This record gives sequence, structure tokens and C-alpha cells, in this order.
Amino acid sequence: MENLHDKRKVYEKSQLIESEIKQNPIEQFRDWFLEASNSPVVSEANAMAVSTLEEDGCPRTRMVLLKEYTYEGFIFYTNYTSRKGKAIEKNHKACLSFFWPNLERQIIIKADLERIAENLSDGYFHSRPKGSQLGAVASPQSQAIPNREFLEEKLKALEKEYETGEVPRPSNWGGYIAKPYEIEFWQGRPNRLHDRIIYQLEDLDWKISRLAP
Repeated sequence: MENLHDKRKVYEKSQLIESEIKQNPIEQFRDWFLEASNSPVVSEANAMAVSTLEEDGCPRTRMVLLKEYTYEGFIFYTNYTSRKGKAIEKNHKACLSFFWPNLERQIIIKADLERIAENLSDGYFHSRPKGSQLGAVASPQSQAIPNREFLEEKLKALEKEYETGEVPRPSNWGGYIAKPYEIEFWQGRPNRLHDRIIYQLEDLDWKISRLAP
């Protein structure tokens, strides 16, 4: 076993103070996301952890890609019958987390989730590379399968079937919008006195508070 007590770093790249933040958290997210997207040390700024609550009461977290964000919320796509999709359909809540270690920043978002309109899911599905479309059709996401060959053979059959035609979007695949009601921005600071600014939605207005680290 390895003792990790001495594995630590000093956070000193930036600060997060009330006089400089946006009053709307989506605008604050936009500013930080653009910085991460334009940073040469961040490889996938739109990679986020999505945590849902499973039937046994234990949270389950996985990485997905944010595909769009608006003042209304954050949009990603998945299989509705996957473990993630089933958990969302039952609970309708999730926690989204972004972590950009080279910028010493993270964002934690608590949100209510709902499916986006089918035409919007259609539009995104058909904008994807054809291989990704076929992969979504081929994979019975989260279900047990016999081996890797099962997927590869199914993909080959679909490639032949849709060699010239359009791939239809599966009815069990589409987008969710996560409508936030709480967003926390975390900026690493020296001596572990990190900046934590939290926005909480109250009566359609965002209340801003500072949390102790």
C-alpha cells in the first residue's frame, strides 16, 4: 500500500472575489468555460461528471460531454434506457461537476433534469459522425453483453444496412437539459483557504453567498 499524505500542491493561479463575479451563474460559467476551452492545458473543457441516485440509494458518477448550455440549463445526450437514463427518469435530479485541475477550478451544479424536444435530439443525432450514430444504435447501453465481438458484429451489420441511407435516431436515445437550482464555483487558493462562491435559486432570483473552504 502507498501512503499519500505528502501528495499535495499549492493553489495560487487565480482568485474568485465578489466584486469580480457575474450576478448570473450561467454568465459566470460562460466566462470560466471559455477560459478552459481556450487554455492549452485543458484537453476537454466540456467533460463533466454526472452523478445520479440509483435504486440502492448509492450515487453513481460517470463522465459525459456537455453539448450545449443556455440560460435555461446544460444539455447532454445519452441512452434513456441506460443506468444513467433510468436513474434520471425515476429521480429527475442530478449533480454535474466540472474539474479543470490545471486552472485549479471546479464547478458543482445541482439540477432538475428533463428530456429535450425530440426534434432537437434528432438534429444533434444527425449532426454526429455516421460512426457515432451507428454506435448509438448498436450498443444496448448498460446491458450485459457476451463479449466485444457482439458489438463489432452488430456494428458491421448496421454499416451494411445503412451504407447509403440515413441512420434513424433510436427512440431511446436523446438529450436531457439540466436546469440548475444551485451552482458552486471553487477556485483553489494558498493555504487551503480556497474561494467558494455559491449561487442558489430562490423565487426566480439567484442568491449569492461565500462558503468557508
